[in-house]
Amino acid sequence: DVQLQAYGGGLVQAGGSLRLSCAASGVTFDRYAVGWFRQAPGKKREGVSAISDADGSRYYADAMKGRFTISRDNAKNTLYLQMNSLKSEDTAVYYCAKDLLGAGGLALIYDYWGQGTLVTVSS
Repeated sequence: DVQLQAYGGGLVQAGGSLRLSCAASGVTFDRYAVGWFRQAPGKKREGVSAISDADGSRYYADAMKGRFTISRDNAKNTLYLQMNSLKSEDTAVYYCAKDLLGAGGLALIYDYWGQGTLVTVSS
């Protein structure tokens, strides 16, 4: 079974930083793009960032550009999201997910995701 476990969330003050991690198992991690999406209470799911299998392509939603950095370590089957200059509107549950595509592509369509980790930014 494909399992994706996100961790590293917590409570942080506005302007602060957090680094999320995601451990993947049950999948050939280095053959697929992976990404992050988030969902705040009462709001729709929102794409955050994604990275292709070979780390050649990256996507960031406009609101995250310049503040968030996605990276992956294929040797450790781990995905990361460095979040800086956090704002109260970044408060949400963050999920890591497996993209449909490999071979350097990004579909931004996810077929597996984990339970998420809560990020709370206090103003």
